[in-house]
Amino acid sequence: MLKLTYTEGSFYLECLTQSLEEWVAQRVILALRVGQSLCIEPSTASFLLPVDLPGVDLLKAEVKRDDSEIIALCACDVEYLEVTLRGSWLSDGSEDAEGVFVTTMSNSPNGDSFASRAEFLLHKLWQEAQACASVMSE
Repeated sequence: MLKLTYTEGSFYLECLTQSLEEWVAQRVILALRVGQSLCIEPSTASFLLPVDLPGVDLLKAEVKRDDSEIIALCACDVEYLEVTLRGSWLSDGSEDAEGVFVTTMSNSPNGDSFASRAEFLLHKLWQEAQACASVMSE
């Protein structure tokens, strides 16, 4: 499962081994216990990856081989690739841009090898992009 946590100025991507259903159920229970509003709705999330990262071609091949509607890749320009994921947006229901986006690339309860590989690879590429951006800003 992939979890993207959005804050006012950025986002953080995590690759979790917990199933989407288990994670959402725990989040609902937490919201009930603390008396917090929780809104869950279908949504998409997009972010950019540099096209020159090692592994981008492997991600493209994995996505093409699986032909899933959960992930889409689109060339933005010569430097960046847009990754769009379908999943669920969890927030307090306000119009703020803060919340959590979750998705899984498999519909099976135990996941499948494509989902595990693609999720892990996407997370690894995002981490590398963050490291490159950090070095560039120094």
